[in-house]
Amino acid sequence: MSSNLPQLCFATRYERLRFRIALFLYALVILIGDIPGARADVGQYASGVVLHSFGYGVLALLLFSGIAGGVGRRALLSVAMVALMGALDEFIQSFLPYRRGAVSDWLVDITAATAVALPLMVLWPKMVAAALGKRQQ
Repeated sequence: MSSNLPQLCFATRYERLRFRIALFLYALVILIGDIPGARADVGQYASGVVLHSFGYGVLALLLFSGIAGGVGRRALLSVAMVALMGALDEFIQSFLPYRRGAVSDWLVDITAATAVALPLMVLWPKMVAAALGKRQQ
């Protein structure tokens, strides 16, 4: 399994899988976050800023690695998708009596995605080359 991990993380042929994993995790964020009391329980261990930064940062990483094309395209689309995902999350929360939608949370989502995508623009080609030994497939 350990020899397959670099392939799963970096190979072009697994981009679609990584993209789908990001969408699946986003759906889990929405579903679990909308369970009454779940956010309050998690809030005892991590603040909203930490949760949003980590969660949407991971989504940005998976989206970046799951989008085909050059690093600029990957960065732009991953940040744009996180912005849309975060906006939808906050919109849904605004309808729940035990949650609230907040623009500040959405801005944290976008900031986290940007903080992940910008360094990846420089590091991604080097990471792929190191993990796969110069071959992209």
